[in-house]
Amino acid sequence: MKKIFMFLAVMGVMAFSAQNAAAQDEQPADTTATEVVAETTEATDALPEEVPMHQALKTKFIEGGAGFMALVIACLILGLALCIERILYLSFSKTNTKKLLAKIEEALKNGGVEAATEVCRNTRGPVASIFTQAFLRLADGQSLEEVEKSVVSYGGVAASQMEQNLSWISLFIAIAPSLGFLGTVIGMIQAFDAIMVAGDMSPAVVAGGMKVALITTVGGLIVAVILQIFYNYILSQVESLTIDMEDATISLMDILVKYQGK
Repeated sequence: MKKIFMFLAVMGVMAFSAQNAAAQDEQPADTTATEVVAETTEATDALPEEVPMHQALKTKFIEGGAGFMALVIACLILGLALCIERILYLSFSKTNTKKLLAKIEEALKNGGVEAATEVCRNTRGPVASIFTQAFLRLADGQSLEEVEKSVVSYGGVAASQMEQNLSWISLFIAIAPSLGFLGTVIGMIQAFDAIMVAGDMSPAVVAGGMKVALITTVGGLIVAVILQIFYNYILSQVESLTIDMEDATISLMDILVKYQGK
């Protein structure tokens, strides 16, 4: 019996000691957790507020040098204006050639050359303008060979009109990065001037000029990339319209051959 009581007493003492040790371990852990939460809160409070995008762009524009960055932005604005003008022009130049050819063939059957000419005049786009010239030549009594030559000539003029102002867009694509690189050179010159004045080559002295150099370069490259994307899109539209115009012209000549053969 004594052994049992002694055993129970020892077990009780061990359990009590273990409980005290666990309580002592929990107290520092709680303190550590509180300190971690406090540090996290302080770090969150110390984070800078998010700057609006337009404000950040304005800041970079000023840091890059108002003179060169203004020229780069001018290239972007003028280039985008020309791109939008070309895109609108090409959009209005699109014509449903299959529908137009079907109307012309029906007009030739019912009303002759005059009716077909009126159909072309009431349709917008360079294809309809070329067809109008063809029917005017046909109405004047010219042969199909002469009509075909006039169609080819007016087709070349229409293609040139679709490619108008593309050379200016390519010019702005070339100028924008060149202005950026010019700003880079000037930024490097400013950096070396600062080194010469300070007599020290520490990063703080060089940072201002290097920052101007990098910002102008990035600005010029971004403008060139944007304009290049629009330029390639416009070229693809011109190519598509040219192919459509040539195909429609061939179909028109086939219709005129059938009409003359009757």
